Amino acid sequence: MFDALHRLLSRILLLVGLGLVMSGPAQTQEPLVADLSRHLVPITTGFAGTEVLLFGAVDEPGDIVMVVRGPTHEPVVRRLARISGIWVTRSQIRVGNVPSFYRVASTAPLETVASPSVLQRHQIGLANLDFTIERTDSGAEPQEYHDALIRLKQKEGLFNAEVQPIDVLGNRLFRSTVYFPANVPVGTYSVEVYLLRDGQVVSAQTTPLIISKIGLGADVYDFAHQQSAAYGLIAILLAVASGWLAAVAFKKG
Repeated sequence: MFDALHRLLSRILLLVGLGLVMSGPAQTQEPLVADLSRHLVPITTGFAGTEVLLFGAVDEPGDIVMVVRGPTHEPVVRRLARISGIWVTRSQIRVGNVPSFYRVASTAPLETVASPSVLQRHQIGLANLDFTIERTDSGAEPQEYHDALIRLKQKEGLFNAEVQPIDVLGNRLFRSTVYFPANVPVGTYSVEVYLLRDGQVVSAQTTPLIISKIGLGADVYDFAHQQSAAYGLIAILLAVASGWLAAVAFKKG
């Protein structure tokens, strides 16, 4: 039943997008109109992942590319070395300007949509992400850390090497869904939509998307980050109390 309702909502939103483009005088039409089915993804204690629908329309046929970026952060990437049979950290580098989440969708393969320079300029595709990498490790090239970080993000399910499809109807309407896993980071995301013709960007639109914890989970999250010492002490006390209660129950049994 949920899938049927989702398909019905998708069709309604597509019709609304068509109405937005076709309404009004032709000279006031925007080349690209896009929006999301919702602009807030609430994360509760039972959150197990969700999908958000992107929909819109264009004034004339063209290639469409969507890029979803999560808030940036600066993770530490470690290079390990095996010494006497034991893996130890040989060096570590902090990498900046890293999106915490990254997805790309397109109506066609990226290499046919635009030239490498255009893709690099807009950081479309994992290979074109422009990280800030410290040059403090003489034993490895920055590109090695770049690739290692992407592999880690892919393993976590936060980066996707595959370009998702964008469905086009009648050369005017388009739609695509973005899946956010259960471990998706909170924060403000940007959903960028590009309209390309002859390999060049002719129109672009950026729409914000907020992913936020709500309810009891949000209260615990805020308390853990704002009062970390108290949170740690409470966690230790709860662990001790749980162990003591388990011991008492075991003795009675």
